[in-house]
Amino acid sequence: MTNMGAIRAALYRRRWLLSRRVVQMFIVLAFLVDWPEVGRIAHGNLSSSLWLGVLPLTDPFIALQSLFSGTMLAKTALVGTVIVAGFYFLFGGRIYCSWVCPINMVTDLAYWLRQKLNLKGNMTMSRELRMAVLGMSLILTVLSGTLAWENFNPITLFQRELMWTSVAGSMVLLSLFLFDLLITRRGWCGHLCPVGAFYAVLGRYGRLRVTAEQSGSCAGCGSCIRVCPEPHVLAPVVSLKANTVTHGDCTRCGACLDQCATGALAMKLDLGKSFRGIPIVRK
Repeated sequence: MTNMGAIRAALYRRRWLLSRRVVQMFIVLAFLVDWPEVGRIAHGNLSSSLWLGVLPLTDPFIALQSLFSGTMLAKTALVGTVIVAGFYFLFGGRIYCSWVCPINMVTDLAYWLRQKLNLKGNMTMSRELRMAVLGMSLILTVLSGTLAWENFNPITLFQRELMWTSVAGSMVLLSLFLFDLLITRRGWCGHLCPVGAFYAVLGRYGRLRVTAEQSGSCAGCGSCIRVCPEPHVLAPVVSLKANTVTHGDCTRCGACLDQCATGALAMKLDLGKSFRGIPIVRK
């Protein structure tokens, strides 16, 4: 294989990861950079923004907190909420986590370094903790009459750090990085983040799904499960109990597709009526 062929092969094996990074960096830069002939593409932040001066986008979780705090949404924010919520409801809520959220880049870096350093420590934590944090954040919002979670939200602090060099933002990001690196694998995104919990519920029946298109070609190596940030979502497919990932925790990151050497997995937009995976019948 020529050097160019080797480069193409390496890029193809990381096509989903590279695609996500391009999208994530574009979103970050859209709020920061004035583009030639266009200017600033997005004004605001990931909580609520206006794209190209015409398209309002509002985080549904922010909108929910606003309602719980007793604050009425402006018409533009309401329209933005409907647009964003509709997108994630149709395609899958946790697309936000792997394709939009900037914290994903921090936690992915921690996971990559953890693997390179062969760090084995892994504190056991229930994935249901993030649902508890979600519930607690909404309760605090009701009691305080404020958007309580936004005082601690790493996503909000990340954008403040980029725009105003916030010391608090730096400390939170460093803490999350060290937590995922030293304490537990995928600790923040996989076990604690209430934003991810909210989007998992919102996009429970999202139609963009990882599918076992060629189940017979599966080598049974388990590589896809090892790289998946939410490995439990792949278990029914790998065990041949279903041919489609239907769990709301799936982030559609494509890590399993990058890792699968046999091409047994694919990402498909399923617009069928059934919300369940179709069992694979082995003859």
